[in-house]
Amino acid sequence: MKKILIIRFSSIGDIVLTTPVVRCLKKQTGVEVHYLTKQAFQAVLAANPYIDKVWTFRKEVTEVLPQLRAERFDLVIDLHRNLRSLRVRLALWRVRSYAFNKLNFEKWLMVNWKINRLPNRHVVDRYLDTVRPLNVLNDGAGLDYFIPAEDEVDAVAFLKARLPDGLSPLPYIAFVTGAAHATKRLPEAKIIAVCRLLQHPVLLLGGPDEAESGARIASAAGPHVVNACGTLKLNQSASMVRQAAKVISHDTGLMHIAAALGKDLVSIWGNTIPAFGMVPYYPVGVNRNTSVEVLGLPCRPCSKIGFSECPKGHFRCMQEISEAEVAGIG
Repeated sequence: MKKILIIRFSSIGDIVLTTPVVRCLKKQTGVEVHYLTKQAFQAVLAANPYIDKVWTFRKEVTEVLPQLRAERFDLVIDLHRNLRSLRVRLALWRVRSYAFNKLNFEKWLMVNWKINRLPNRHVVDRYLDTVRPLNVLNDGAGLDYFIPAEDEVDAVAFLKARLPDGLSPLPYIAFVTGAAHATKRLPEAKIIAVCRLLQHPVLLLGGPDEAESGARIASAAGPHVVNACGTLKLNQSASMVRQAAKVISHDTGLMHIAAALGKDLVSIWGNTIPAFGMVPYYPVGVNRNTSVEVLGLPCRPCSKIGFSECPKGHFRCMQEISEAEVAGIG
């Protein structure tokens, strides 16, 4: 084999979790590695030295199918496994393919009946199972995340310009306030309470959707809290994560980027559960993550992804999270 196409369309965290497959394939087989994803997530892979070419599309995979056919791949590795990725495999029907087992039935059992048939294995190890027929094995080196030089941010200068005079910007804590679904995020009042407990400067990170809530949190939590939500691009946020002393994050993309960068991490779990196999993933023998969750709730997990609001109305999975435990003083 000379050329392989890997498919994972979204989202940030899921793509970061495929990086051990990319690295191990490249280093152990020497093949030319191509990667197909959505254009919105190109930045996640842009600087990865183990990828020879990143293919993207805006809305439909048909935008790139003719070019993909012309590449004459020897193998397709489908790490997304949905109807859209199947369409790519069918379009490249002459090319052999391997597809990832998403364990949808096992997750359905856990969400709907609380019957746990989930394997006690991380999704990264299950991704790597997909390429085991190629004799590609886990090298134990964890996740990869590469920040382009032009996206590196001077954290000291950034924080000095926004903190009160006399307050040192180092060390600081990065707090990732966002997540794709509301049931994966602490309520604003809980985030404010955590920030008030932290003794170091706090940098709030998130996308444009978190800009307004970030401003409210920073205003209420105190002058040591700086809101950067919506002001930094993804790789700039990753740069600020890399320079932080510690990261606090919901179950979201920057959580996995923090793990890839080897950071001390507090991960907060609401409607999703670590048992789904997507806790922060570190090199073999390393675990710098502390998971904070409310155990014993009969309604949890209520979804493998999330909701815009608690389906039960009480939101106990987040309302009962200990602020002191998140802040590291519980």
